[in-house]
Amino acid sequence: MSSVLGVSLGAGAVRVARPQTANPADTPAFDSGGAHAFSGAPNSFGPGNDSGRGSRPFAGPDAFDIQAVPTGDRRVEELAADAIGAILAADPRIAATAISYRDEQHARALRAELARRQVTNYELVPDVIAALEFLEYSGELAQHLPGSGSGTVALYDLGASGLSVTVLDTATRQICFSERTSDISGDYLDALIREQQIASGRIAHPEGHDGLIELDALCRTAKEQLSTSSAVALPSPEGLVLLSQENFEALIMLAVESSARMARDVILRSEQPVQAVVVIGGCAQIPLVARVLRRWLGVPVVVPAAPETVAARGAALLARPVQQRPAAAPFPAAPDDLALPPDPSPSWLAGPGAVEKFSRRREVSIAGVTVAALVVVAAIGVTLGWGPQVLQHDSQSSDAATTSPSATSTHPSATTTAAASPTTDVTNESLAAPPPRYDPTTTTTAPPAPGPNTITIIPGLPPVVVPTLPPLFPPAAPPGN
Repeated sequence: MSSVLGVSLGAGAVRVARPQTANPADTPAFDSGGAHAFSGAPNSFGPGNDSGRGSRPFAGPDAFDIQAVPTGDRRVEELAADAIGAILAADPRIAATAISYRDEQHARALRAELARRQVTNYELVPDVIAALEFLEYSGELAQHLPGSGSGTVALYDLGASGLSVTVLDTATRQICFSERTSDISGDYLDALIREQQIASGRIAHPEGHDGLIELDALCRTAKEQLSTSSAVALPSPEGLVLLSQENFEALIMLAVESSARMARDVILRSEQPVQAVVVIGGCAQIPLVARVLRRWLGVPVVVPAAPETVAARGAALLARPVQQRPAAAPFPAAPDDLALPPDPSPSWLAGPGAVEKFSRRREVSIAGVTVAALVVVAAIGVTLGWGPQVLQHDSQSSDAATTSPSATSTHPSATTTAAASPTTDVTNESLAAPPPRYDPTTTTTAPPAPGPNTITIIPGLPPVVVPTLPPLFPPAAPPGN
């Protein structure tokens, strides 16, 4: 005999669901402190078809033992992991556990907490899929869907932390559109009650943070009792919480209408014909919510029994032991006609001298790029007016590098000056004043002859000959000529 476990996580509580059996005394219980607190013995578990639907050995949609553990100041993922670990340790007959989650971030945090506690025999299911599973099992949607039993529904989930509206196809279980907001939530409605009670003067404002938390809890209790009664009166250290059904509905009317407007917009953006709206979550039991949704949407509105536990019960229906879960489909292999063609490498790469030829071609390419870069730099210099100075400097450098010592006789004035100062030795030659230069005065100045080409040597490359270009503009004649 084996049993299954379904868990749902909410901002205010962690709820655990197990199917009931004939002998309620055989199953350990699970209390608010994290120990066990179940009534109901484990039931034999037999899966339906592969999709998780079909006949089940459960007694009925209401034959579940439900326990809620308030979160308090703890993180909901930590509390859920502790609860699941305690239940599995207390009852080894539990063969499968399914946990509903809201989004991927929620699922990652839950996996991390379960991994720290070495819990592995579980599976995660989206909360909307778990809710849909229970609604189909209970038959509450069948009367609102077409004859085939499938269609499109909208899930309106109003809980303690926010509102989620999801449109999904019941046949394919595909989510068509979904949106979530925290502008309206159960905590927000509790705050409205608290502020209204303080403003009425019947309750003093709590002194500290703990007193504020206690007052919020009392307002939450009043909200839940108004789901089935016309008025509530709850005492508190600050005064009496007194609220009627009429005053409560007037207080939250704007917030509920805003949520109905959001649901209508989500349905319009989904572009799907919605046959029914299902209201779940802790605030689904407020009668005003269903009435406003019917008026705004014009479709049937379904409120299941115990709407805050729908996800937990649906998760229990989807729980499967590890050995009974369908194996993951292998990654599809590419067909033969889509195989990649052989590498079209050129034949010259396969020869013994491929590397040497490739290196030579690379050297030639680099040399060509270098020459082109130098020509571009020279053209830019000429354009900016640096041509005559640069070219004259290159010509003089070339003369100094290629002229032998005997060629200095062509400058008689420089030679005479050097002979007239014999006291300058070789050691101090670099400190001596440079010899004066005398330029002959002529009436016309001929343009300087283009100097020899400059040879630029780059390591690893063959010598590159850079031509010396003549100046574009000859020097201007002296004034007066």
